[in-house]
Amino acid sequence: QVQLVESGGGSVRAGGSLRLSCAASGVIFRIKTMGWYRQAPGKQRELVAFITSSGITNYADSVKGRFTISGDTAKSTVSLQMNSLKPDDTAVYYCVARPSGLPDYWGRGTQVTVSS
Repeated sequence: QVQLVESGGGSVRAGGSLRLSCAASGVIFRIKTMGWYRQAPGKQRELVAFITSSGITNYADSVKGRFTISGDTAKSTVSLQMNSLKPDDTAVYYCVARPSGLPDYWGRGTQVTVSS
């Protein structure tokens, strides 16, 4: 069973930066999009950013101008550069891969904690 594995989470002070990475343990064919969601305690999981197989990106309003997504869907890899972090960015961040005609693949999540 192919899995998505995230790395790069951690603790940082407000204004700092972190880079998250995600890679598949095997081959996932026909990925349409890859992206990142996050879930803070007591809140619903929300979309942070995604990138399509053609390189189109989209961001949640709350992270525009601060986060940058990059990746290669053909290689099943995606990264998220997070700058100017705020305490509200504290959450578990999940990587997702969406292949055409197949169920989504989700990572187990990586904790990001931003202190004030």
